[in-house]
Amino acid sequence: MRILLTHNNFQITGGAEVFYHEVGRVLEKNGHEVAYFSVAEKGCTSPWSDYFPKGGDYQAGGIVNKIKAFPSMVYSSKAKRALKKLIQDFKPDIIHAFAIYIKLTPSILDAAREVGVPVVMSCNDYKHICPGYKLYHHGKVCEECKGGRFYHALINRCCHDSKTYSFASSVEAYVHSYLDIYRKNIHTFLFSSEFMAHKTEEFWGGDSFRWRKLRNPFDSTKYQATYTPNGPVLFFGRIIDEKGVDILVQAASQLPDVPFRIVGDGPDLEPLKKLAENLGLDNVVFTGAKWGDGMDEELKKCSFVVVPSIWHENFPYVINQSFAFGKAVIGSNRGGITELVEHGERGLIYEATDFEALAGAIRELWAEPERIEAMGKRAKEFSDREFNDEKLYKTLRGIYTEVLS
Repeated sequence: MRILLTHNNFQITGGAEVFYHEVGRVLEKNGHEVAYFSVAEKGCTSPWSDYFPKGGDYQAGGIVNKIKAFPSMVYSSKAKRALKKLIQDFKPDIIHAFAIYIKLTPSILDAAREVGVPVVMSCNDYKHICPGYKLYHHGKVCEECKGGRFYHALINRCCHDSKTYSFASSVEAYVHSYLDIYRKNIHTFLFSSEFMAHKTEEFWGGDSFRWRKLRNPFDSTKYQATYTPNGPVLFFGRIIDEKGVDILVQAASQLPDVPFRIVGDGPDLEPLKKLAENLGLDNVVFTGAKWGDGMDEELKKCSFVVVPSIWHENFPYVINQSFAFGKAVIGSNRGGITELVEHGERGLIYEATDFEALAGAIRELWAEPERIEAMGKRAKEFSDREFNDEKLYKTLRGIYTEVLS
């Protein structure tokens, strides 16, 4: 089976690119021929880069340049032609698309349909139903664009808190909706969480598209569990408003005898430090960002992990990482978090915006070291069973075979 994978960026800059390349690695490992299609980037060394179209620079220049570039951000004829050329030469059996918005654009979906190659698409954010990607803006969950009312993105300045970006995203959503460019061209949508699948059904109608579940690739078996019930409570991730770290800091103020470590960086780091200072907290340590072995050490030494997101996280990698190290997770009741944690099984779930409820959950678990370890062991068993190369390949092969049949 020949599979063509397509995603905006070839070079790895975040979790989306890891997903793209890990799927390719696992397919190649199991004997499949794999081709890649992304936007041309400086320093890219892919053997397929001759096919990569040049992407527009939508942030450079003045308003005139942005207006000229805008149509190719919505529908790139250049990317469409380039993909047709690659399809002609590589002759894939199936195309697996990832994030293609703005750079490659959904024009490439039309290209695949016109030459008769079926497409499956992994959706790891809400861009297909939300101009702002997140169903969230300015501190609150939002579904105001439901029913095709995309003008709300402009009213609410959902995108980068900018009228310009929000207007562009609204127009983009209207164009793609008018063309019905996703449902018309995609055979099967792939979601990491049932939450995102059912939320899409709420927006589009349950009978209007086909979907299957494909969790993000992650090999949990590479990590060793370490059970340290008396260690600090850990948060790690980007420090930005939708992550709800301010809720965690307020919860920490109710628990002076519990040590907390907040690992990460981002635009809200300094305001959070100020909040902790104003609350007089001496049980919260901000470490800044950590990666690799440094991050692994934080996970090994912690008691359990808190994921306090106030937006509908689809599939937080931090939960996978925590489980792989044998750590229970206290998570908010948002998005796909509840599916992974499963209240009482691998951690606890609380009401996202209620810092007292979070403090109560932390207090409850902190008081029971044996329960922390038992939940951590169940988390590790679940993670090793569900997240490994063999499981990923079996799921991929099943989906592709079903589509081709």
